[in-house]
Amino acid sequence: MTPSRRQLLQALAAWLGGSGLSVLQAADTGNLPSARATPGGVLLLPLGAAAERPQAWQGDVPVLVLGSPAGWTAVLGLPLDAAPGSGQLRLQGAGLPAALGYQVLPHRYAEQRLTVAPGHVDLSVEALARHNRERAHQATLIARFSQPLPAQLRMQAPVAGPPSSSFGLRRVFNGLPRSPHNGMDIAAPTGTPVFAPLGGLVVDTGDYFFNGNTIWLDHGGGLLSMLCHFSRIDVQPGDAVRTGDPLGAVGATGRVTGRTCTGRSA
Repeated sequence: MTPSRRQLLQALAAWLGGSGLSVLQAADTGNLPSARATPGGVLLLPLGAAAERPQAWQGDVPVLVLGSPAGWTAVLGLPLDAAPGSGQLRLQGAGLPAALGYQVLPHRYAEQRLTVAPGHVDLSVEALARHNRERAHQATLIARFSQPLPAQLRMQAPVAGPPSSSFGLRRVFNGLPRSPHNGMDIAAPTGTPVFAPLGGLVVDTGDYFFNGNTIWLDHGGGLLSMLCHFSRIDVQPGDAVRTGDPLGAVGATGRVTGRTCTGRSA
C-alpha cells in the first residue's frame, strides 16, 4: 500500500484542524511496532531516542519527524481511500529498525448530497482541460518538503463560523457520486476576514476551477495548508505570515453551495 503524496497530505486535514479524528500511537509488538488507524486518520508513531533526527518514508514520500534526541515521532497521514490492511513506514537512523508496521481498519464516513451548477459536475472539454492543468500545477506544490520544520502542529481556525461540510464526507453532487471531501468547510458571511491557521510562507495564490480563489501556505516539513473560495486575496507568493495574520476574505468562488472558507491542511 503506497499512497501518493497528495493522498498522504489530504489525510492530515481534519486532525490538524481539530475535527476530532482519532490519533493513535504505536504499541510495541516485538521488533516491529504497529498501530491501528482508519482511512483519513493520522498516526503518531514513536521512533524512540536517537542523537540525530531519524528519516522516514511512506513509499517514496518523506514523512515529517518531530521531537528531540530524547524521543522522536513520525507524523503519518493515511489517505481517505486507504484499503484495510497492513502498511509500513521505512526508517533510517542509528538504532532504528528498517521498518515500522501499522494496521488500517475500515471506516465509513457519512454521506452528503449537494446541488451545484451543472457545469461543476459534468465538465466541458475546456473545463476538464483547465482542471487537469491545475491538478498538475498543484502536484508541484504538494511535493514540497521545506525547512525549517514546523515548531508546532496545532492550528487555529482560519475563520469563525460553524462547520458546513466535514472532512471525509462521501459527496453526491446533483445525484452523481464524486470524490470524498478532503477539507473542512466553515460557513461565514462574504467579506469575513480569513486568517493564517499557522505561520508559514505563501507559495501560491490563484483562481482554481473547483476551489475558486485559493491560497497555499507552506509551514515546513511537508505540512501545507490550502484555503479556498476567497472573495478577496490580500497576500501574494513569497509573503511570510504568522499565525493569525490576515489572508483575505470569505467568498463563494469555485464549486460551492454558499459562502464558505474551506481549509485543507496537508
